[in-house]
Amino acid sequence: MTGHTGPRLAVALEGAGWHPAAWREPDARPADLLTAGYWTGLVQEAEAAHLDFVTFEDFLSLRDPSEPAARPDHAQTRLDAVLLASRIAPLTSHIGLVPTAVVTHTEPFHLSKAIATLDYVSTGRAGVRVQVSGSPDEFRHFGRRTPPEPADLFEEAADYVEVLRRLWDSWEDDAEIRDVATGRFIDRDKLHYIDFEGRWFSVKGPSITPRPPQGQPIVAALAHGPDAYRLAARQADVVYVTPDDRAHAASIIDEIGAPLQVFADLVVFLDETEQAAADRKARLDDRAEFTSDARVFTGTPARLADLLLDWHAAGLTGFRLRPGALPHDLTAITRALVPELRDRGAFRTGYEASTLRGLLGLPRPANRYAA
Repeated sequence: MTGHTGPRLAVALEGAGWHPAAWREPDARPADLLTAGYWTGLVQEAEAAHLDFVTFEDFLSLRDPSEPAARPDHAQTRLDAVLLASRIAPLTSHIGLVPTAVVTHTEPFHLSKAIATLDYVSTGRAGVRVQVSGSPDEFRHFGRRTPPEPADLFEEAADYVEVLRRLWDSWEDDAEIRDVATGRFIDRDKLHYIDFEGRWFSVKGPSITPRPPQGQPIVAALAHGPDAYRLAARQADVVYVTPDDRAHAASIIDEIGAPLQVFADLVVFLDETEQAAADRKARLDDRAEFTSDARVFTGTPARLADLLLDWHAAGLTGFRLRPGALPHDLTAITRALVPELRDRGAFRTGYEASTLRGLLGLPRPANRYAA
């Protein structure tokens, strides 16, 4: 079965794992967190299991997402997510690569070029998760104003994505002629000013990078409430949500009210028995306090498969699983959960497309500026 009938699966990669004590596990590799080889190995493991995509977290301050300030007992080192994805891209062939970008403190022109570049070096497997920041620490890094109201942060992000999308379309697909005989490399009539004027941005364009292979790389957002749901409905292709149960998942889908791909986030601690999983989670909790915005699942791959299939029936497109500790929980996903789903006829045995849009069943969009 190379087609896809069950839930789609993504993995969210974060440091040594999502639990702050994961770096102290016997099989952890804390000395390798700043090496390309560490991250490439994780992504290749996910690709070998034919997962849809991997995501890379990013922040602009020295903190964990669950902590107000830096903790000396937490692994705080971090590489730039977009650059990391571009480093990994040539060493993979089918899996989607979706780095996080904090749009509150970056320029849309620069990010549009970076994600277009990622789409080229991955031959059409790029996405970006747009993240807002209300952290006073991060605002101080950039000498900016104090954080505005959350609604304004999300409105700014929506405009930001609009600029991204217009810049990706600012070259028509056949704008490059490359005619040596006539000396014409570009058909100037097929490059377009985007002339965006908004409350936060004024961008003329065009881009200096031709239209990406996917036309529009995938845009994703993590959403916990109405402001973020509106951003996702207005500008995203994929939204990550954090339901507590199947009924909550269905209500979130109704609240978003847009034809998006909705992935539920789950933090997972997986072992061969329920007791082994519970014991390992308890050992980690003894070493560091763990809190999560997403539901935490502790148990066996078979029981997780039951949950995924049950929630998928409520209308979820798929799941973004956050491994509690790496590599343990990633390999439990790839080598135990995925075979379990395949045994139930609910997961692919091979990749059916070579682009991220293709894997997600999304068409390549027409260029808005083409005649």
